[in-house]
Amino acid sequence: MLDADPLEDMPVRPASGARKLALAALALIVAAAMVVRLVPMAPAPAQALAAAANSTVTILSGEPASIDPAYHGDSGSANYVSQLYETLTAVDPKLVIRPALAQTWVVSDAGTRVTFTLRDGLTFSDGSPLKASDVVHSWRRLFHSGGFSPLASLIADVKGARDLLSGKTSDASALGVSAPDDRTVVVELDRGGGGLPAIVSGSPFAIVPPSATDAEITPGSSGLVGSGGYTWGGLDGDAIVLKANPHYWAGQPAIDTARMLTTLGGNSPVDAFVAKTIDVTTIAHYDASWIAFDKDLGPSLRSDPNLSVTYYGFNTRAGSPFANVMLRQAFAQAVDGRRLGKLDEPGSSVPATGIVPVGIPGAPAGDFLPPYNPAAARQLLADAGYPGGAGLPVIRFTALGGGYDTGILQMLRDNLGVKIDYAGMDFGSYQEALATDTPDIWSMSWVADYPGPNDFLGVLLESGSTANSGGWASPAFDAAVQQATAASNAADALAAYTTALGIVRDEAPVVPVSYGTSYSLVRDGLLGASETGTGIIRLAGLAWSTGQ
Repeated sequence: MLDADPLEDMPVRPASGARKLALAALALIVAAAMVVRLVPMAPAPAQALAAAANSTVTILSGEPASIDPAYHGDSGSANYVSQLYETLTAVDPKLVIRPALAQTWVVSDAGTRVTFTLRDGLTFSDGSPLKASDVVHSWRRLFHSGGFSPLASLIADVKGARDLLSGKTSDASALGVSAPDDRTVVVELDRGGGGLPAIVSGSPFAIVPPSATDAEITPGSSGLVGSGGYTWGGLDGDAIVLKANPHYWAGQPAIDTARMLTTLGGNSPVDAFVAKTIDVTTIAHYDASWIAFDKDLGPSLRSDPNLSVTYYGFNTRAGSPFANVMLRQAFAQAVDGRRLGKLDEPGSSVPATGIVPVGIPGAPAGDFLPPYNPAAARQLLADAGYPGGAGLPVIRFTALGGGYDTGILQMLRDNLGVKIDYAGMDFGSYQEALATDTPDIWSMSWVADYPGPNDFLGVLLESGSTANSGGWASPAFDAAVQQATAASNAADALAAYTTALGIVRDEAPVVPVSYGTSYSLVRDGLLGASETGTGIIRLAGLAWSTGQ
């Protein structure tokens, strides 16, 4: 999903948005038949909880673009969706897939069927029963009457999903998800589904009540009912108030009220933390660099891994200059992304080696970036029909104003002599522009929806994917991704993903720049405030230690 930074309106230069994945392992689960039983994620032990019945935590979180699982597509919104609605599975801070609403699951029929068994006695926040049919209803809403979710491509391998994505059918009942009884959800897939339990931990697959129609759920929706640890509690000044759900499957969360602060009005998040206005806040890397040595603030500093990459893409659709692969190669080889990744935000950014962040479970090792070669870039420009840039129309470059933009502009002008019209946009307008009027060159920071290579390959670049902003299509790439996701063992998947990354490097639909790390300040005594690796804190797992 798109990375939305709550520091965006603060008087500091925001981090690039690129994050570094912590080294961890997530096994490729594909077998003839496999039953998974895991320890449920639950709040902190009772003996560690504060005695106060109405404990409160205040978190700087920004404002969501949407609170509907089927309509949101950015990390800022996912942070809210994940608190209001629960998924069948969840990812813990060590990237282990845990049961949530689903108690167990079975992968069978050579990986083409996944059967989830829900916990007994599940209810929505109003106390009404939560059934398997609600899972079917919720996932069908991803293909709502107004179009489909920005992240619907995550389940492209489910039977019927590709026909819905391509417009071949608009009947969401074609989706291969069924509920033979109140506790059983059966998912039929076109190809190996061992990764499905990880995929559906993502916020788009959270469960909404049967009263939810195809219309977008908004804060003003009548009788807002959820399935997550918290319910919508209204607004309090610049804060969105979330209240603990007494019907949550893991028990009522220890913290009664979460105040999600949407803005600091231009003030520094560090100053707000010192003033105890907020208990948890993301901070910029340059603040982290001195706070680490501060005797008072140092113990509150956290460094959490995040599965994300910052990259630049080309509009490859017919009519765009970058439909020409040689022009894409010329621009890609004219930019020294490795150097940019080292120079911008030293100590935070890590130069990218490909579109999949280093350390992603199951990701190939190696360098999959186009080479930096200005002489070869100029020759490719001439081979594309634009010697010295002659005859090339002015290139429209629109981005969010990240730290790399200036360097890329300068390198393209110096190395190729091309004319570029650059413009920066705010986050909301930028999302609209990518969807309706894609510029020639654009930028994006992508945070994983689940910990796997395909969330950066198939989801971002496969033909017809809802997140394929540049419209790139490569039959060879699609075939490699399909081989990887259908593989019956880790070695075959790794080989296919290696092929896919090589194609991306050679055809240059995108140019990755960096990965990085997220820094935050957490109030002393607040337990469980670790991000999941996808950039989300599970509020239901927070608790104040005794005496707070």
